Amino acid sequence: MKKFNFRKVLDGLTAASPVGSSSGGSGSGAGGSVHPGGTAGAAGTPREEIQETLTSDYFQICKTVRHGFPYLPTALAFDPVQKILAIGTRTGAIRILGRPGVDCYCQHESGAAVLQLQFLINEGALVSACADDALHLWNLRQKRPAILHSLKFNRERITYCHLPFQSKWLYVGTERGNTHIVNIESFILSGYVIMWNKAIELSTKTHPGPVVHLSDSPRDEGKLLIGYENGTIVFWDLRSKRADLRAYYDEAIHSVAWHHEGKQFMCSHSDGSLTLWNLKSPNRPFQTTIPHGKVQRDGKKPESCKPILKVEYKTCKNSEPFVIFSGGLSYDKPCRRPSLTIMHGKAITVLEMDHPIVDFLTLCETPYPNEFQEPYAVVVLLEKDLIVVDLTQSNFPIFENPYPIDIHESPVTCTEYFADCPPDLIPVLYSVGAKHKKQGYSNKEWPISGGAWNLGAQTYPEIIITGHADGSVKFWDASAITLQMLYKLKTSKVFEKQKVGEGKATAEIVEEDPFAVQMMYWCPESRIFCVAGVSAYVIVYRFSKHEVNTEIASLEVRLQCEVEDIITPEPETNPPFPDASSQLPSLKSLSGSTNTVACEGTMKDSIPCLSVKARPVRMPPGYQADLVIQLVWVDGEPPQQITSLAVNSAYGLVAFGNCNGLAVVDFMQKTVLLSMGTLDLYGSSDPYQRQPRSPRKSRQFAAGLTELSDSPVSLELERCKSPTSDHVNGHCTSPTSQSCSSGKRLSSADVSRANRRGPGRPPFRKAQSAACMEISLPVTTEENRENSFSRSRSSSVSSIDRDSKEAITALYFMESFARKNDSAVSSCLWVGTGLGMVIILSLNLPASDDLRQSEPVMVSPSGTVLTLKGAVLTFACLDCMGTLTNQPYEVWRDPHSADDGDKTRKRKLVMHSPSSSQDMGDHQFAVICSEKQAKVFSLPSQTCLYVHNITETSFLLRADVVTLCNSVCLACFCANGHIMTLSLPSLRPLLDINYLPVTDMRIARTFCFTNEGQALYLSSPTEIQRLTYSQEMCDNLQDMLGDLFTPVETPEAQNRGFLKGLFGGSGQAFDREELFGEATAGKASRSLAQHIPGSGGIEGVRGAAGGVIGDLTRARIALDERGQKLGELDERTASMMASAEAFSKHAHEVMLKYKDKKWYQF
Repeated sequence: MKKFNFRKVLDGLTAASPVGSSSGGSGSGAGGSVHPGGTAGAAGTPREEIQETLTSDYFQICKTVRHGFPYLPTALAFDPVQKILAIGTRTGAIRILGRPGVDCYCQHESGAAVLQLQFLINEGALVSACADDALHLWNLRQKRPAILHSLKFNRERITYCHLPFQSKWLYVGTERGNTHIVNIESFILSGYVIMWNKAIELSTKTHPGPVVHLSDSPRDEGKLLIGYENGTIVFWDLRSKRADLRAYYDEAIHSVAWHHEGKQFMCSHSDGSLTLWNLKSPNRPFQTTIPHGKVQRDGKKPESCKPILKVEYKTCKNSEPFVIFSGGLSYDKPCRRPSLTIMHGKAITVLEMDHPIVDFLTLCETPYPNEFQEPYAVVVLLEKDLIVVDLTQSNFPIFENPYPIDIHESPVTCTEYFADCPPDLIPVLYSVGAKHKKQGYSNKEWPISGGAWNLGAQTYPEIIITGHADGSVKFWDASAITLQMLYKLKTSKVFEKQKVGEGKATAEIVEEDPFAVQMMYWCPESRIFCVAGVSAYVIVYRFSKHEVNTEIASLEVRLQCEVEDIITPEPETNPPFPDASSQLPSLKSLSGSTNTVACEGTMKDSIPCLSVKARPVRMPPGYQADLVIQLVWVDGEPPQQITSLAVNSAYGLVAFGNCNGLAVVDFMQKTVLLSMGTLDLYGSSDPYQRQPRSPRKSRQFAAGLTELSDSPVSLELERCKSPTSDHVNGHCTSPTSQSCSSGKRLSSADVSRANRRGPGRPPFRKAQSAACMEISLPVTTEENRENSFSRSRSSSVSSIDRDSKEAITALYFMESFARKNDSAVSSCLWVGTGLGMVIILSLNLPASDDLRQSEPVMVSPSGTVLTLKGAVLTFACLDCMGTLTNQPYEVWRDPHSADDGDKTRKRKLVMHSPSSSQDMGDHQFAVICSEKQAKVFSLPSQTCLYVHNITETSFLLRADVVTLCNSVCLACFCANGHIMTLSLPSLRPLLDINYLPVTDMRIARTFCFTNEGQALYLSSPTEIQRLTYSQEMCDNLQDMLGDLFTPVETPEAQNRGFLKGLFGGSGQAFDREELFGEATAGKASRSLAQHIPGSGGIEGVRGAAGGVIGDLTRARIALDERGQKLGELDERTASMMASAEAFSKHAHEVMLKYKDKKWYQF
């Protein structure tokens, strides 16, 4: 096929056809407008030039896996045969954990809190009891568990459940004190009920309170122990339907635990006491202890302590029994942390926890309650952690947790996700991270080892990076839908610690978490890593395998929006682009200037917010700080937080911007190349200057201040309201944005006075402060965003410019055509602003690598300015064949390698990748996406080929150009919850699904896309939710997920001796079916609970093989449902017949009674 000279073809075209807008045009062809001098509305591309392979069939949204600690946990359960653990939460979620890789998340549709969980041991099923008084049966024999049955109680509130081992009858205790029995197979209530007034003695005048405990006797399954809240214990004989014995204690009961022989049980109480009861003498406990109570000298009862919330009593064959409980500490030590106490013989060990204890379980060798329990571990569920204690060693060490449950160790402030990164990175990061691992863990294997998991087909390496509020950065191996921590970097170590008491006299701009990570930029190929912190600093890190002891280089940058420069009616007085040589301050240490912070009353100037360590610092292998760049206070004004960040290892440059302007720093020579306000970046190319040849001249003069105070001002206020103004997409508005509503011109003194804050009052309370927690979707009514901007940016109105500063929102280094008449690509920095402007800066780098360390790098304006609607979010570059062009990079080399000697090695640069596109051709495509629209420009002609208006009523929070199936697309996440993908370069919509309403700024702040159809966000403060938008991955997901249920033989019960069989009770002969079945117990009242069939069967079908088997299964489920409805009809008919029969019988009795009586005998 003959190749077109694409640029010349396009330049020769006139506006023969409209700009290709997939959403019905961009309004008056403005989408094609190019500044300066572009042809508006140019279009028409040779379709055969680029074959787009992606279609909508390639896309499908699907959640894959959730990592992290279950948020707000409430309940815990363990299957001792399958060895899997379940955790319920306050939000109605259940997490099921097994061996590493086996991690399943499921959610109750109601969202009601999970009160209790009970495994059907070794059956592959789980019962959940929720706060909305519903019981649910989950099928765990499929990779994604689903509900098989639900039972909703209408008149009573569920407080406790108990399912005996190998039983199909579930005991359910209620708030009214009654005990109901549910058939697990059919999920129907039995007619057998233990009413509270039958259980207690008739002479008792008070209600015993809710049921807080239910358990059958280990010795006799026909006996049920019922514990009531007020201290009453009833031992109920299920066969004779009466109480065998009753025990009373004057303190409320929290939990009960049996001795395995079934002759004794232990209760924990609200006064911190433990009582041990013998069935032969139930009048009083034969042993009462307050383990943490002080013994009184006069022999009185020890003083009461905090409640013991739960106790477990576990026996051992060859040693003393274990008594393990939570709570019960003395009241006189209010600062003591939550603790778990282990009593073993006479030894008492108190294990203090970092967080409150939610629940704990003792793991035992046998599932049978009537055998020696032989406990080997305790699982302790805390509010923000899960720990497992080894009971087999006397010092009770904890097991090393293989799950990624410490994501939230410090709150996550930002995330980045890299799929298909270089394969050598994961082992390298793991090797440097392994050296910092904690010691002292148990040497035994992690006991929660159930389920099965294999790698699956997806084998490319993936890395997730999380930035945290304490300044730490964690690198995670996320390959094959698992998550494992590789390496932790503490960015706060480059700064001096803030001394207590200095708070008011410092230059800090945040009261809390001054080291919080706000943005991260990582180049996996060169291993350059860059962090922007909330205190207006940037740190550049290099990776080394060698430890080094060195001083940290640091720079200070003044970046302040000068009001006087804005109020310039004549365009000629705009300052010209300053010479780069004047922008090269010498390298200096921060410590001197930082320590000169004056006392509170004086004005702070040229002072950074934090103090960099001045002494040599030991840096272990891994990421080592190469340069710290800090923005400084200017004339009493604090530096504004950084809103955009980009690094390029091939150029040796780092660029960052905020709402005041842009800074470019050479991190090889450690010099500042550029530091200027956003307006100065336009140089002579500002499209909004009032120039004589402007066709809108008269309109600008006529507009005056009245017009500005309605259309563009409201537009700017709308920008202030959108969360993008508050550091979601990196916008920043000045604190005086409310003055936009007045049309009066402010003097520079007024502005500086208005912007200034009282001494000691920081402008930002916290990273991601409460100001950005509110979401209001902007409703825009302007007819043309560009025209409105032209008026608002006109020189006759400077108040808007002054108050809503034009933030730098996106930065991108690339080899590109900087100007219209360029014939070859050159090094460029693309700059995107909050007003939708794109400015291209040319980078003049030394010609040879030898001169790179000595010759200055020059940054100059190219004169090219492009426009979009809304704040610019992302850039990308495609070559002439439509292939994504990666940024140039330097191949990684160890900066401290021992084999270097003194000779400097030559840098190995990769300027064009992929290598197949070495010949860049004579044109390329620039992809630019803002929060409102996407545009594709042809370079160097700067013609807008395609425009797509993504949203009118909302705005994008995240947009990324990603690769999928060896092709490329634009993935977008909108504030209204939609996830969209667009083809490139033609911007055809391929996917648009309303996936997730943005209910929390956390989602907006952490959502990110990556290659191969993957994305993630923080679904709760402690959990990362991963999802895929790839149809292929959705199809393969079943193979990648772990199996929760694996066939395991239930261990055989120990042989009972002849005498034990003779005298040990009649538990084995107990037939629950006979007792609780409909034939004997009758039916429960239908108004008491409602049976709801679940969708588990259908889900199971979807997970199973398709075809005939699936059809048969669906047919069987449909028959079951039909049979169930017929059964209900049958029940109703039978009930009516019984009622009619009873009425007939009663009428007959009345007739017989009065048949022989005379009239006067009535």
